[in-house]
Amino acid sequence: MTNLSPTDLVGTLAALCSMASFVPQIAKIWREKDATSVSLRMYVVTVTGFMLWIGYGVLIESWPVAASNTVCLILSGAILGLKWRFREYHA
Repeated sequence: MTNLSPTDLVGTLAALCSMASFVPQIAKIWREKDATSVSLRMYVVTVTGFMLWIGYGVLIESWPVAASNTVCLILSGAILGLKWRFREYHA
């Protein structure tokens, strides 16, 4: 097993926290079948930001940046999808 440098450890922990931060929101929306409290504009900006981070990671050839932001894009995109899916339940 490779020892992580302090820099890599901080980066790994930051990526894990960023990725995990979307899971409670997804679970809450799914459980309640309600996404009315989710800001559509905020998640559109968030998804756009993750797409730009992925592009940046590819351009600088940093797979950790590209990969972690890809996961965040998928999770934040899922929230947008759930916002769309449950829009009629609580209109």
